[in-house]
Amino acid sequence: MIQTERVKARNLNLPYWPTNYRTGMWAYALHRITGLVLVFYLLMHIMVISSAMVGGKSAFDALLGILQTPFWVVMDLGLVAVVLFHALNGIRLILFDLGVGVRSQKLLFWVVFLASFLGFILSVVVSLPLIFV
Repeated sequence: MIQTERVKARNLNLPYWPTNYRTGMWAYALHRITGLVLVFYLLMHIMVISSAMVGGKSAFDALLGILQTPFWVVMDLGLVAVVLFHALNGIRLILFDLGVGVRSQKLLFWVVFLASFLGFILSVVVSLPLIFV
């Protein structure tokens, strides 16, 4: 079997080196990473809300004033992107478990990625007035 230089170079890398990932591995890795980001966000959300509840109404209002600044609106947009991808990729995985679309996994991953991206762009357009106050 004749190997091209690219295949030889690729075989020299470790199997889990990101340049060797195919679409399925990227889908797997991104799903796990977005899941971890959501767990981290949930823990931080609970801590922030509970700390504001201790301080009373004025502390909660002050916290909301901080969280409505453009920086936190942009951070919320990142959260929207993470939630969209994780949810749509989760639906893709459920369909695979049911036997739907197993032969077209690569195409469905890119459909999920595109749908997530379009949903993110829509949320950016809606949030622009909040960012550029």
